[in-house]
Amino acid sequence: MQGLFDSLPLWLWFLLALLALFAARGPVHNSVAALARLIHQLLRLAASAVTSAEKRLQRRNSEVLLAREREALEWQIDRQFTRVEATVKRELSRYSALHRRLTEQLSAVDEDYIRSAELPPEPTNWSKAIKAVADIPAKEDPVVGDVLEIIHSSMRKAESKALEAYRESTRERHLLLKRMMPGWRRILSALGQVNRNVESVIQRSQVLDTHMQRYEALLQEGEGESHRLTISAMAQFLLSSLMLGVAVAAALLNVSLIGPSLQVVLGSGSADFPLAPVAAVVLVALQVAVGLLMLESQRITHLFPAVGALADGVRTRLLWILLALLGLLGLLGAVLASGVGGLSGVDAGGSETAAVASGWAAAIRAGLALLLPMALTFTAIPLQSFLASLRAVAGVCGVFVLRLFALALRVLGALVSRVGVLLVRLYDIVIFLPLWLEAKWASRRAPLPTSTAKSAEQ
Repeated sequence: MQGLFDSLPLWLWFLLALLALFAARGPVHNSVAALARLIHQLLRLAASAVTSAEKRLQRRNSEVLLAREREALEWQIDRQFTRVEATVKRELSRYSALHRRLTEQLSAVDEDYIRSAELPPEPTNWSKAIKAVADIPAKEDPVVGDVLEIIHSSMRKAESKALEAYRESTRERHLLLKRMMPGWRRILSALGQVNRNVESVIQRSQVLDTHMQRYEALLQEGEGESHRLTISAMAQFLLSSLMLGVAVAAALLNVSLIGPSLQVVLGSGSADFPLAPVAAVVLVALQVAVGLLMLESQRITHLFPAVGALADGVRTRLLWILLALLGLLGLLGAVLASGVGGLSGVDAGGSETAAVASGWAAAIRAGLALLLPMALTFTAIPLQSFLASLRAVAGVCGVFVLRLFALALRVLGALVSRVGVLLVRLYDIVIFLPLWLEAKWASRRAPLPTSTAKSAEQ
């Protein structure tokens, strides 16, 4: 049998292969099309699953953004309510004293006002006496003239006394009115304080109304706010990343300032564990941690809710303890930073100018080492913003990656479908000779049209 196979010529093998391929043309076409269709459907199914996951992630991201915005607005509303409540309680606790003071002042002013009223002088009986003397018939009697002269002088004296009494009463009224001025000023001051307190409450109420309107709009619009919140989260992420970069640069500068002195004090350590650089990093990390706890104790940040949930007195004592600890860490860093300048100045030796320059360099290094921990205290604010916006940014990036992956699966599925068609065409190209012969044979056996048959008979 092997000799028979070897004795056959190559063209016969080629012809047999063509015949075999031609005979298997239908099953091969069906198999290639079925395989391509299967792979295409699997890729389409995978793309649909990825698209569904993308939609779920996008919906979840929107829910997280809306929940975060609601929590922020609720916190602001609660804070404004707390401030209004504190203001109202403080002013209501002073209301009794204010009311008593106003009542006393108004009573004193009212009494002074009543006492300062101008009373008309009572009419004297001299007019009746003068009329009675004037009715005497003997007017040229010297006795009558003397009586009239005495009456005239008495009238002048009474007039002067009445005028003096009137002036004295007017002076007393003016003094009473003058004494009313401080009372009016105190009343105006108290009313002005009340007016300022009321205006403060009104302003806080307006801010509260603004937050409530935003909260209601957020609840009504819902998904419509997700796009704006996403853009806001990305901007917040970029800004907080920039601020954290500045904080990291400041921390590295602080490490470089205190590292050489720790190298001198602690030594180089072992090769596996460099002691001085690790100690410098730990010292700077302690400064950052103390600053973070300080902001947490004042409820400026909310990274550790347990710290903010402490009582006011405990938080105040914790703030003072952390402030003292931060001051000690800053002083330690300043001493370590200035020690390097002193050592370099001693090693330089020689001129007085070099010593002065070394002193200034040590002072600058000490000032930087003392001020940098205070600046690193506020690292917690951009850190909280970064962590809060990281979830939204990661969700947006995940949605984008899933969308690209779904698009790639769809494109790959279409490509597989076209590759299946291409394989079928290539298969037909390989067996083009049997296909051509089959087409010729089919055209010969095909029946002629009716018009052609009639023309042939004629």
